[in-house]
Amino acid sequence: MAKLTFNEELCKGCGLCVNACPKGLLALSQSRLNQKGHTPVELVKPDECVGCASCALMCPDCVITVER
Repeated sequence: MAKLTFNEELCKGCGLCVNACPKGLLALSQSRLNQKGHTPVELVKPDECVGCASCALMCPDCVITVER
């Protein structure tokens, strides 16, 4: 199982990582905003993440770190 960490303050809520996840495990938060007023990404099904890093590769702001 992989561990994903997010630098939420850098996230601008573009959703590119959400679309890049082949398993559909990411979503933009429905209840939180970062300091800049953007909805940060969150991992909604952490037990199913295999650490493919598609999300991290797609992120233009290097918000996501994947540890396997």
